[in-house]
Amino acid sequence: MRGDAIRRRALSMLPQLLEQLERKCTENGIQVHWAETPDEANRICLEIIRRHHATRVIKGKSMVSEEMHLNHFLDEHGIEALETDLGEYIIQLDHETPSHIIVPAIHKNRDQIARLFHEKIPNTPYTEVVEELNAIARQVLREKFFAGEVGVSGVNFAVAETGTLCLVENEGNGRMCTTAPPVHIAVMGLEKVVERLEDVPPLLRLLTGSATGQLITTYFNMISSPRKPDEKDGPKEVHLVLLDNGRSKIWADPELRQTLKCIRCGACLNHCPVYTRLGGHAYGYVYPGPIGSILTPQLEGLENAGAMATASTFCGACEEVCPVKIPITDILRRLRNESYAKENSPNAVKGHGYKLSLLERSTWRSWALTNVMPWANALSAKLLGLVSSQLPKLPKVGLLKNWGQSRTLPKFASKSLHVLAKEKGLNDE
Repeated sequence: MRGDAIRRRALSMLPQLLEQLERKCTENGIQVHWAETPDEANRICLEIIRRHHATRVIKGKSMVSEEMHLNHFLDEHGIEALETDLGEYIIQLDHETPSHIIVPAIHKNRDQIARLFHEKIPNTPYTEVVEELNAIARQVLREKFFAGEVGVSGVNFAVAETGTLCLVENEGNGRMCTTAPPVHIAVMGLEKVVERLEDVPPLLRLLTGSATGQLITTYFNMISSPRKPDEKDGPKEVHLVLLDNGRSKIWADPELRQTLKCIRCGACLNHCPVYTRLGGHAYGYVYPGPIGSILTPQLEGLENAGAMATASTFCGACEEVCPVKIPITDILRRLRNESYAKENSPNAVKGHGYKLSLLERSTWRSWALTNVMPWANALSAKLLGLVSSQLPKLPKVGLLKNWGQSRTLPKFASKSLHVLAKEKGLNDE
């Protein structure tokens, strides 16, 4: 409950905390940039990189950079952006996207990784020994750390009180990315800010416990400024890019705002019966699983990603394990309702009403009339009984074609309950 309270308090004060964070970061020597869209955030990063005539970027794990498609953008502009988190490095070699928020290469087994390293890394012998595979990746990445000219990372928590950027990791690559290169760019969603430094330990405990079952993470980095004159390491410049990308609109709605409490622990994915059977790539966007099903439609618009809100059994397992108590099923219901909402209210979700159609409205009105008029109900039951035997043929043609390809069509009784009761001499009353 404490984590929930911390996140709710921070979101209730979000505009003030963001202004305080900018002020404190600027006082500490961190340069703050605001980006309304991913394109704008990408341009800011590119401008910083080009200003230093850099062509080699090393990256720590960051879901916001995935949301920005930063690697692809930099590659188009002739800049190498290498993922240094082991899981991210593996999927980058195979030209894939993460399938899990915390464990991006969870969908690959040891054999696949061994074959990938052998084919993609020059002069690498085939081996399935895990320790040897780790050593191969370590050797490649160490060389890249030394050659990197700009480091990019995400931000797990940003403390408004002190202007501190907190980075949680287990491999040490994040620390290398933020200290070895002369320039560090941190990219962050607006919602990651917290009010006080004392808010961080409870959230850190929840994050590590919910994500990997650890009592504490292996590395916890607190970045408050560029390298000072008396310090021997660290970047000479630190930049913070704050990305909105629809978050301010989400924040404006009291119910949808709770989506932004997420600390990206991935617990909801690990317990979701849909995600565990489909995998992350089936969702088609950066954020998979239950959190993706409520966040992505709001960021991308219901007309583009509204189908994600239907990828749920409403079992509530995600809510039970969520450490910050996000009411995921309530928000899913809201998004499903918004898909049919015609009214253009101030807090309407982007792309609302995309499923609304004259045919569907007419169908439901007919259904309603059928169930309030006894004679219409009796007639429809009789007609369904007569055509029941022909229903299996309907998926081959017409409107039921796509629907029937993946579903078993219902079988209607040839006689309704009222008819059967009447034949047995039973009174309807």
